[in-house]
Amino acid sequence: MTNHSRRTFIRLTGAAVGAATLGAGTATASESDSRFFINLRDVDRSAVPDDVEIVHDLSEADVLVARGDQDRVDGTTVPDVTIDRSEDNAGAVVEADGPPASGGSASHNHDGPASNTELQWDKRVQDLNNELTDKPGGGKSIHDTTTGAGTRVAVVDSGVYAEHPDLVDVVNTELSENLTGDGFDFRPNGAGSHGTHVAGTIAATNSNDGADGGVLGTAPDTEIVSYRMFSGKEGFQGDGYAGWMKAAEVGCDVINYSVGFPFPFVFPEELPALREEKRIAEQVAAYVRSQGTVVVNSAGNDSLDMGSSDPERGEILSLPTEAEGVFGVAATGPIGYGWGGKHSDNEAKWLTGNRLEDPTDSPAFYTNYGDGVDVSAAGGDADLDALNGGVEDAGQDLVYSTVNTVGEDGTVTAGYGWKAGTSMAAPQVSGAVALVRSLRPDASVEEVESLIQETASSAPGGEQYHGAGHLDLEALVKAAR
Repeated sequence: MTNHSRRTFIRLTGAAVGAATLGAGTATASESDSRFFINLRDVDRSAVPDDVEIVHDLSEADVLVARGDQDRVDGTTVPDVTIDRSEDNAGAVVEADGPPASGGSASHNHDGPASNTELQWDKRVQDLNNELTDKPGGGKSIHDTTTGAGTRVAVVDSGVYAEHPDLVDVVNTELSENLTGDGFDFRPNGAGSHGTHVAGTIAATNSNDGADGGVLGTAPDTEIVSYRMFSGKEGFQGDGYAGWMKAAEVGCDVINYSVGFPFPFVFPEELPALREEKRIAEQVAAYVRSQGTVVVNSAGNDSLDMGSSDPERGEILSLPTEAEGVFGVAATGPIGYGWGGKHSDNEAKWLTGNRLEDPTDSPAFYTNYGDGVDVSAAGGDADLDALNGGVEDAGQDLVYSTVNTVGEDGTVTAGYGWKAGTSMAAPQVSGAVALVRSLRPDASVEEVESLIQETASSAPGGEQYHGAGHLDLEALVKAAR
């Protein structure tokens, strides 16, 4: 039985939502403040009344994001969607705090606590860089071939804390933008560290000169453009799509969109507007792809078989993952990384022998699967009994990356932390796109996606959980080179 008690919830805003019941926390905006999409393939632009405010003009994709009285527009409109993360803190299924960037012990590597990079099982298992192991010089690594130089990645999310020591000089502060209209900039504003964590997985540089060092991203020489779509815990889907369009217009190679429509907003027979929502997503994705930008999206965290049917509620449709033109990523993770009584204090051996109960490419307990999954990647897993029971180090099966925290006095502190979710799997693939484009700058969207899928490896659970397979950076870089 899937546990939805901590999932994000969604509400539609606008006149069309009256018949929809989405459970606790559902609310609707008043007509005067409602937001909705106008599909210009069915509505003449000149027929939009002057008192309907255009929030985002996405007319290159034949879409307008509007605010006002939806009923005054004659033609196809559909309510915008508000994604509320207040019930799960930041969009991760499970998370745990780590140390501040300024802290840590100088003692590690066999004789004490692991250093920061030694907690990055997701990067170590891919042989990303020999600095991540206890045996420097142990053969050629991914970063001996490419580090993603010359590429650009958009993170459309809760904002990125650009002052983190592992993200300094990574974020393009001139292009980064706040899409919410709340008056602040692109940095996080009340929605936690979700976007900062995602950015670190993609592009952290391990530049922290503290005793325990920093963390390393898949493509540390790429450039991050942060588009913030969350103000506080809430974000509009329309602001997210505006981020997609802006990313394409400034030449981003890939958009990381670790955002989606969670349970129960997955049943089009109950919510017919979902089918028009899918159409809007596909129009925006088609334009973005035409500009050479890949759209990578997290598959969702509700253990749903996408594309199947619920016996009581009908068809399951997970958006935007199942929209054509969106590259969907499911999550995998280990059980037993550095804990469980089978380990020495040699971090280099944490991924070897019989030390893992489940391997790093096994499906995570929460991941959506089935239709819409193009590949899987490391998103973190968890033994919930061990984690909730306070078993030491059980949280190390989650993905470790950059975070930011805010004190009671408003002071922002850079640090590190663990999160698990398909939100954490998507940036593994976004970083991989940067590696491919650094080697093949002129590769089309279709060529990049095909390379990732053709080089993916087989994994437990097969196609249902992994699509074409599990992300394999070594094979991918070899093929791209």
